[in-house]
Amino acid sequence: MQYSQLSDLPDSVTQTLPKHAQEIYQAAFNSAWQQYAKPQDRHSDDGREEVAHKVAWSAVKKSYHKNDQGKWVKD
Repeated sequence: MQYSQLSDLPDSVTQTLPKHAQEIYQAAFNSAWQQYAKPQDRHSDDGREEVAHKVAWSAVKKSYHKNDQGKWVKD
């Protein structure tokens, strides 16, 4: 299931990430959801949704990091 709106994202994303990071997460998740639709396209036994979430978090971490207070901030 792709995310059509930011409000559809999991609480763990909407409650911790700034809006721009949520947009990155959404775009990366949706792209990975399509790219890894077939099990043979995945490099592990992880399910489609799990792979898409991993890709999305990885995309966010390219531009954001957690600061000393535990808040996600832009690099």
